[in-house]
Amino acid sequence: MSQWLCLKNCGACCNLNPDDRPDLDQYLTPENLQLYLSLVGEDGWCVNYDQDNRECRIYDDRPSFCRVLPENFAQMYAITESEFNDFAIDCCCQQIEGVYGEDSEEMQRYLLAIDNE
Repeated sequence: MSQWLCLKNCGACCNLNPDDRPDLDQYLTPENLQLYLSLVGEDGWCVNYDQDNRECRIYDDRPSFCRVLPENFAQMYAITESEFNDFAIDCCCQQIEGVYGEDSEEMQRYLLAIDNE
């Protein structure tokens, strides 16, 4: 069974373009939606994402909606803890595909990493 993990130097989740996520208001509180939108740069990437190093500049202080944790996903998406792993993997795969492509190096690295975890 594959195990969810965050792949270093990926950053697909930092592509916040709201046009690609039309249902934000369905899973973010009004306050978090406002915060989310304030983080979107002109290019659609999070203003705190360092694109050269492919990492978050505020990782330890990032908002709750950026934290892939069972309790956050339960609140945002109403999933149970037993559903968390598969749901998180699906979310990552969808985001990586949308940002980098289905056959991208990032997707291949992610699939290999979760299968070896």
